[in-house]
Amino acid sequence: MQRLYDFLRRHPTGVDTFWAVLLLGFTSLWVAGEVSGAHQLAAAIFTVGLCLVVALRRKAPVKMLLLTAAIGVGQLIFDIPPNPGNFAMFVITYTVASGTSTARWAARCALAGALVGPALSLVRFGEGPGHRQLWESLFFTVLLTVPFVLAWVLGDSVRTRRAYWAQLEEKATRLEKEREAQARIAVAAERARIARELHDVVAHNVSVMVVQADGAAYVLDAAPEQTRQALETISGTGRQALAEMRRLLGVLRTGEQAEGGEYVPQPGVEQLTDLIDQVRGAGLPVDFRVEGEPRPLPSSVELTAYRIVQEALTNSRKHGGPDVAATVRLSYQDDDLELLVEDDGRGARHELYESGGADGLGHGLIGMRERVGMVGGTLIAGPRPGGGFRVSAVLPLKPGR
Repeated sequence: MQRLYDFLRRHPTGVDTFWAVLLLGFTSLWVAGEVSGAHQLAAAIFTVGLCLVVALRRKAPVKMLLLTAAIGVGQLIFDIPPNPGNFAMFVITYTVASGTSTARWAARCALAGALVGPALSLVRFGEGPGHRQLWESLFFTVLLTVPFVLAWVLGDSVRTRRAYWAQLEEKATRLEKEREAQARIAVAAERARIARELHDVVAHNVSVMVVQADGAAYVLDAAPEQTRQALETISGTGRQALAEMRRLLGVLRTGEQAEGGEYVPQPGVEQLTDLIDQVRGAGLPVDFRVEGEPRPLPSSVELTAYRIVQEALTNSRKHGGPDVAATVRLSYQDDDLELLVEDDGRGARHELYESGGADGLGHGLIGMRERVGMVGGTLIAGPRPGGGFRVSAVLPLKPGR
C-alpha cells in the first residue's frame, strides 16, 4: 500500500488518466443503453471530451474548463441528459478553484457554472407529463447545486492553504538569506577590526624594535650593557607582537582550535603604564598622568583608549624628530573618559601621515576616527599652536550618548 501511495504521489497525471479511462468505460455503457438514434454520435463525442477533461485537468485547467462549458451547452442543445461523464464537471470545478497559478477569472467562471449549470439542467431535462410543483423544482435545484458549490469551496480553501504555505516558505527563504547577509556583514566588520588591530600592533612594536636596534648598533662597542638591554627590549617586544598577532589571526581560522588554547587578553587602560614604560625605554620621554577617580570601564572604551595612546605615541616617535617629548593625560569625568596625547616635535609632518604619505598606509588617524566613532565619541587631531602635534579624544561611558 505504501508503494502504491508513493507511486500515486509521484505520478498524478497517470492517476488522472486511469480515472479518465474508467469514466469513459462507464459512460460508454450508459450511452449505449440510454441514447439512440442521431444523438448517439454527439453523446459519444461529449463523453470522450469529458474524459479528456479529467485526464488533462492538471496540465491545462483553464482550457479544460472552457471545454467543459462547451460540452454542457452542447448537451442542452442536443438534448443529451446528464450521465456518468458529467462527474468531470465536479472535478474541473475543484481543480480550477484550487489552482494557485490559475487566473481568478477562471475560478469565478467555475463558480458561476456551479450555480447556474444545475438549474439549467433541471429546466431542460426535468419536463415531462407530470410537471413538478414549484417547491419540488426549487428543492431539486438546490440539491443539485450544493455538490458543485461545495467542490468549488473545497478547491478555494485548498488554494488559500497552498498560497499560505508558499508564502511561509518564501518568508523562511528570505529570512535565511537575510541571516546569511548579516553574517557576511559581521564577518567583514570583524576582519576590518582585525586589520586595525594588526596595524596598531605592527606599527607600534616594530617601531620600538627599530629604535632599539638602531640604539644598540650605535653603542655596541662603547656600552655593551646598554646594548644587551636594547636587545632584551627587542626580544620582549617581538614576543609581545607575535602573541598579539597570533590572537588576532586566530579569529580568522574558521573551524580550527586555538593552539594551546591561550590568547593575550584585550589591552585596556591598566596596560597603559606598561605601554608608556616601553615607549620610554625606546627613547621617547613621556609624562603620564591620570586625573579623576579610576573606575571600571566598558571593554570597548578601554581598548579604544589604549589603541589611541599607542597610535599617537608611535606617530610621535616616528615623525616628531630626534628631541621630541610627549605628554599623556587620562581624565575620568562623570560621563566621559577624556584622552589627551601631545608632543613638542615637528607637528606639521604628522599631516603626511594622515594623508598616507608618511608610510604609504594612511591607516593611523583613520583608524583612530573609526575606533572613536564605534563607541560614539569625538576625536580632534592636528598640529598644536607653538609646534608639535595633539590628539584629543572624548569617549562616552554611557551607551545612550
